[in-house]
Amino acid sequence: MTAGAVRPGHERGGLLERLLATVRAEFRTEIYRPAPDDLGFASPGCTVVDCDRPVSMRGLCNGHAVRWRHRGHPDLAAFLADPGAPIRGRTPLAACRVDGCRYGLSSRGLCSKHHDRWARAGRPDLESWEAPALVNPEATECRLPFCTLWVETLQKLFCKNHHDRWKRAGHHDVERFILDCELSGGGVIDLRDLPPQLTLEFQYGLQCRADAHHRATAPRGVMQAVRFARSAAVSSLLDLDEAEWRQAAKTRVIRDPVLFLIETRDAVETLRDGAGWEVEYGRDIWRLHKLPGSITRAAATAPSPRVRLRFDAIAQPWLRDLGKRWMRLRLTSGLSIAAARAGLDALVSFSEFLTLAGVDRLADVDRPLLERHLAWVASRPGGHAVKKTKIGGLNLFFQAIRQHHWDDTLPGTAAFYPGDTPPAPAQVSRRLAEHVMTQVESEENLRRWTNPAGQLVTLILVRCGLRISSALTLDFDCLVHDGQGAPYLRYFYTKMKREAAVPIDEELQAAIRAQQQRTLERWPEATTCLFPRPHANVSGNLQLPYSTYRQMLKRWLATCEIHDEHGRPVHLTPHQWRHTFACRLINRDVPQEVVRVLLDHESSQMTAHYARITDQTVRRRWEQAMKVNIKGERVALESDGPLGQVQWAKTRYGIATQTLPNGYCGLPVQKTCPHANACLTCPVFLTGPEFLPELREQRTRTLALIDNATGCGHTRVAEMNQQVADNLDRMISELQDGQDNPEDAAHAS
Repeated sequence: MTAGAVRPGHERGGLLERLLATVRAEFRTEIYRPAPDDLGFASPGCTVVDCDRPVSMRGLCNGHAVRWRHRGHPDLAAFLADPGAPIRGRTPLAACRVDGCRYGLSSRGLCSKHHDRWARAGRPDLESWEAPALVNPEATECRLPFCTLWVETLQKLFCKNHHDRWKRAGHHDVERFILDCELSGGGVIDLRDLPPQLTLEFQYGLQCRADAHHRATAPRGVMQAVRFARSAAVSSLLDLDEAEWRQAAKTRVIRDPVLFLIETRDAVETLRDGAGWEVEYGRDIWRLHKLPGSITRAAATAPSPRVRLRFDAIAQPWLRDLGKRWMRLRLTSGLSIAAARAGLDALVSFSEFLTLAGVDRLADVDRPLLERHLAWVASRPGGHAVKKTKIGGLNLFFQAIRQHHWDDTLPGTAAFYPGDTPPAPAQVSRRLAEHVMTQVESEENLRRWTNPAGQLVTLILVRCGLRISSALTLDFDCLVHDGQGAPYLRYFYTKMKREAAVPIDEELQAAIRAQQQRTLERWPEATTCLFPRPHANVSGNLQLPYSTYRQMLKRWLATCEIHDEHGRPVHLTPHQWRHTFACRLINRDVPQEVVRVLLDHESSQMTAHYARITDQTVRRRWEQAMKVNIKGERVALESDGPLGQVQWAKTRYGIATQTLPNGYCGLPVQKTCPHANACLTCPVFLTGPEFLPELREQRTRTLALIDNATGCGHTRVAEMNQQVADNLDRMISELQDGQDNPEDAAHAS
């Protein structure tokens, strides 16, 4: 489509009337000068002294930034100490060096008139030359308001240099040239030379940006968008769609100006067509930001707020229509955008299969066809979770058709059943090794965070086990206290869409208070989130994006040189801290129900997964350690076979419930102990090298008791304790030998 073509439904007259009725008076101007306190178009001034131009990069205006690059990117402090002559534009020009002369410079520091006289005088030394005074009572000043130099002839309107600039500009309108010079380099937005409707559209875009009070765009960025639209030779931003604007600007305009142009176009289109389901439902590409309420808090940290649902990838019209109906129902019922997109992917995949199978009716979708679809999905790229989601999403789609009677031609056999997909592979622990966690939690490394907000997010993830989406969406007032004054962190559990809380310590509470204070210092008016986005966030109510935190985390891990046990750099995801938090709790014998509440799991099934992982870890440590029984014989568990897991379960249960001061009881708890208070004569008693100090101390006490019983004639007591002493000697001897020969001990275990 050509740039000037009018799209179907593009009611130019109706839109123009709406723009005229909507754009307020303060924006109905071709030269828009943002107020100094207008945060929507805030642009700090150049850091060079006496330069009033807006910042372009590194705290410098465009002119000084160019000069800084030409000097070879020197240290900014050194550059600011000597930035050179004032930048061209609105600064006064130098006058002739002769006292009393206000003509502009020509050469050698002289105006053209004095330079001519100096040349005719034989070009004497300028310092000693007595320049004649020029009397010109009719001399008038340059027409530019900021220039006080004289014009050279009465026929000219500007001083010498400004006259030359006017000539280079093409001798256009004098008043236009004067205004251009006044605006040069200033923080203003010039909408002149645009078609009338395009001018109104940009004025409406400025009004929307100011009213939104979210993103800040410097006037220089707006002007880049204006120049780009002017060069496109369009009479309205709606002459091109969003994709065409992006494609046209792909190699010409930087991101922020293009974003402003597209947002302005989007606002104009909404003004023309409206927003909501009645507008979007008929489209093949849904723009979810046009659907009020569809982007919920759970999606607040999505990579992009301009999410699209593309139904144009579904080839069958009947499947596309049913898919839209199903997707609208799911979105309005509170389904997350991620889940909606997964369901749409299932329909797109099914559409591809139907095209290959040559099926074009819902009535032909029966169980045999679905079995072929199962085989086709199994052969496609992707892991188990992706394939399971495609099958499960399609099954939910069929259920919705039957439940709501959308199309009764769907055969009753069109369904999937448990067992249609392979079982999920065993989950591998994603917890981080304690060697890594020691580095992460090191006070020295934590102090290396350059952004305090990033440090606090990390501490919350590590100590509270939150999901990253919940941590980044914390409310500003996220601290609550119980009746005893104990602090809790209140958060929104984005996965289950509900409020939850987790206990925290005083140290973390103080860190949150400090973050609240930093936030109020930058956004004193009002803010709703604890971690606001640092840039393009005028109101302070836009949350820190997940991608921004991931970049900060990546830089911090590289700065701290955190590595694994093999010396390799660690690459971790924030969710691994949640796994580590859960496994740590299980390791500390915290009951699973308590862990479930702290992690806010819907059921105990996921919590039990952490317990199984931890149980395997404990078993490996048990197997690696040397254990001896009452006879001094080394004990090992069956590593394989049907008895291995049962034997381990019995031993672990005994360890957990009947740990003794000097060892462990290996007796099943269901049986009554026949050796009450006599564990050292019990055949199921176990001990290890960690109890050697207690065993030696007990041996000393036992020998003393034997001597005392023998002296008193208590033969039976002496005999009983002699058996204890003999068992102690054998166990101590074997444990000491194992410590002296670690390789032998490892082999035995």
